[in-house]
Amino acid sequence: MSLTPKKVTERSGLVVNPVKTCQPIGAMYAALGINKCLPHSHGSQGCCSFHRMHLTRHFRDPVVATTSSFTEGASVFGGRSNLNTSMKNIWKLYDPDVVAINTTCLSETIGDDVGSMVAAMDIPEGKTIIHASTPSYVGSHITGYSNMVQAMMKQLAQKDEEASNDKINLIPGFVDPGDMREIKRITKLMGIPFTMVPDTSGVVDSPMTGKYEMYPKGGTTVEEIKDAGNAKATIAFGSFASAEGAFELERKCGVKPYVLKTPIGVKATDEFIMQLVKITGEEVPYALEEERGQLVDIMTDTHFHFHGKTAAIFGDPDVVIAMTEFVVSLGMTPRYVVTGTPGKEFAQEINAILEDAGVEGTKVKGPGDLLELHQWIKNDPVDLLIGNTYGKYIAKEEDIPLVRFGFPILDRSVQSYLPIVGYKGAMRLIEKISGALLDRADRDATEEDLELVM
Repeated sequence: MSLTPKKVTERSGLVVNPVKTCQPIGAMYAALGINKCLPHSHGSQGCCSFHRMHLTRHFRDPVVATTSSFTEGASVFGGRSNLNTSMKNIWKLYDPDVVAINTTCLSETIGDDVGSMVAAMDIPEGKTIIHASTPSYVGSHITGYSNMVQAMMKQLAQKDEEASNDKINLIPGFVDPGDMREIKRITKLMGIPFTMVPDTSGVVDSPMTGKYEMYPKGGTTVEEIKDAGNAKATIAFGSFASAEGAFELERKCGVKPYVLKTPIGVKATDEFIMQLVKITGEEVPYALEEERGQLVDIMTDTHFHFHGKTAAIFGDPDVVIAMTEFVVSLGMTPRYVVTGTPGKEFAQEINAILEDAGVEGTKVKGPGDLLELHQWIKNDPVDLLIGNTYGKYIAKEEDIPLVRFGFPILDRSVQSYLPIVGYKGAMRLIEKISGALLDRADRDATEEDLELVM
């Protein structure tokens, strides 16, 4: 029996089945992208446990973090004593190079000034503490990621007036380590020196060696982040997760920012590569031209799989914007596009893509939730659902194929190791989308109509 009513009722103060999670998760994920960094949650133990669990379930790799362990006393009198004790224990027991402190609902509500607390601490020589304000009741995990990246740039990056490292800074956004590796691979093929900040590859996709390492080899070093202030330019992928970090670095060090879409699909990847060409003057190598040609060939060969199909897309704003552009390029119609992260730019960017492609009648909402998306689908079904694991309940009830995409994916594995960005990532997405549509066609075909060649 369906418990989701078909009738859509306008809601202003209630979110049902949100398309987001809280700020500290994003801040914790960003912090993991610093080499030998220990994320620290300034709040209760329950908050930190949830954040670690959620990330661990998605990446299927142990996510380590510490907490100020608030109890009733800290909730009333403030968390300074808890934070001071936490830091002493962290340096003694875990010995990270960096501690990245994120706040929580509780510490923000009582008004803890983490910046002044850190300024008054006796920090061991060679160690670093950064901090970001990440109240869960504002924004989403994408906001938290953005705030922590801003903190990295504001509190670590430095400008040496007499030195330029001739590098490009890359802020990847809230994407999987497999995507970060692909962005780096493309940049290396161009022969361009770069610094990715943050970089979770080699951290949450570290290999099994038989020996536990609390701090894997991956991540951007503090020295590399400091040197980001001497770069030639910064490319920020996504206006929600990455742009503010690039703007912060421009304000502090004068590094020119370029905000691009997450490079999902032909057009967005072209824009990334051509931006590298414009900044550096380097030529596009044949290896990338070959990959692009292969992708275009695949799109041409399989266009009839996608033409006229309708899709509902939901998830984090930056990747949903790029995915919408990609499915339009495949000949599909995105009928519903939803994110849970607030920000008027979401609808503006989606509508610009749809207008440019001549697509009309699409419902776009940010922030929205899965209840309303489910109701829209009940009233006007689609051929395909594209989003994270939480969409499986809609997919099951409405008998719609689900292509798992984005964060979190809790019921499948391996996805965090494989890219969805770049030309190679677009090929993988085509395989996933085409496979889902053709599997459904096979399932629904009568015995005499079951085709061998499709």
